[in-house]
Amino acid sequence: MKGQRSPSGPRAVIRHRPNHCAAPTVAPQALRMSITVNEAAGGYRSVFRVREFRPVFAAHLLSVLGIVVAEIALTVLVFRATGSPLMSALTFALGFLPYALGGTLLAGIADRRPARRVLVGCDLVCAACAAAMVLPGTPVAALLVLRCAMAFVAPLFQGTRNASLADILGSGDVYVLGRSLMRMVAQSAQLIGFGLGGLLLTLLAPRAAIALTAAGFLCSALLLRFGTAERPARAAAERTSPLAGTRAVLGDRRLRALTLLFWLPPVFVIAPEALLAPYADGIGAGTAALGVMMCALPVGTIAGELWAGSALGPRTRSRLVAPLAAVGPLPLLVYAARPGVVAVLAALLLAGLAHAYTLGLDQWYVDAVPDGLRGRAMTLLSTGLMTLQGVGMALAGLAAEFLPVHVVVAGAGVLGTAVVLLLLAALRSAGPRDGRPKNETGPAAK
Repeated sequence: MKGQRSPSGPRAVIRHRPNHCAAPTVAPQALRMSITVNEAAGGYRSVFRVREFRPVFAAHLLSVLGIVVAEIALTVLVFRATGSPLMSALTFALGFLPYALGGTLLAGIADRRPARRVLVGCDLVCAACAAAMVLPGTPVAALLVLRCAMAFVAPLFQGTRNASLADILGSGDVYVLGRSLMRMVAQSAQLIGFGLGGLLLTLLAPRAAIALTAAGFLCSALLLRFGTAERPARAAAERTSPLAGTRAVLGDRRLRALTLLFWLPPVFVIAPEALLAPYADGIGAGTAALGVMMCALPVGTIAGELWAGSALGPRTRSRLVAPLAAVGPLPLLVYAARPGVVAVLAALLLAGLAHAYTLGLDQWYVDAVPDGLRGRAMTLLSTGLMTLQGVGMALAGLAAEFLPVHVVVAGAGVLGTAVVLLLLAALRSAGPRDGRPKNETGPAAK
């Protein structure tokens, strides 16, 4: 808690930030324990009691739905203009490719500029890009460049928003639950958004659907501008290398182990999703079964987060990080027996449920990251997650060129568990942030 800024509003301060000067008769440690218990009892409702979180949540929902609808509509628009399946697929891929570049080059802005200005600016850039796509006669090359621009600023927006959640909610359990809500919204919005996008395209032309995306980004910008407080930048606006934040995060042994623990397990767990179509074809499953199997992993992930956030307290979630992370890839071993649809559904649901370990890991991460480095760390975290999932899909497809699909997925389960065990061992040996206090960035962060 030390070194954190208090959320705006007196009620938020009382609930999440104990004022030791105002209550000198209560021991600070006892007061912190009491607040932690109250936060846990509130569950996800405690997050929505923080007034400033509500517009952030609504803006997040609008942004995610807008991106999904834009991806579908733009893919259809490019295909109709070119008649090329390759160009249509490239349009979808461009939503992922600029992530690594944008996250690397723009990460420093997350800490060196006020968060609200960064978030509103990113939303306005995306709204302008979507509006330009709507203009009649916009050439395909321009459409692709505009899509790249939207993806380029996405990691900066996500990292800044995730870092600012700790300013709004505090760095305790309410922050963890807020992060969990954001993830569940993203997962749910993708499932709903693809169906919603397909429905919209039966009623509207692709450009009209993209116009709704532009309006959604504009509404998100207005919600963030007028619904959140202006806070100063976390770090001085000094000139540094774009890679300075990456070096600061990955140069600390504990932060490096925690970051990799977020990044690497999804690389292996995503293998069955990447190979579901060829696997379903191999076992003779129809398109309906394939659609159900595609939903199994995200549904399990959402259910796991809901269970951990609603039924478990912070201490229990922390204790479950290691076992859940280690066993998460193990359900994929069922693929070794080349199972049918029911067994595959069960395995994917179990693998998704194990994703509940991320709630405890979120708390470890925010406790380990210095305040002045938080924006860059969160930007790097989201950049790596998106980039490495794409890499995992590509590697799974490459391996399936030489090995049977069921062997590739089962092998991903074995390798995933081995990698997690190595990372947990590295985390234990790293100790608490290499001995540096949490409110200091240390030389590596400068």
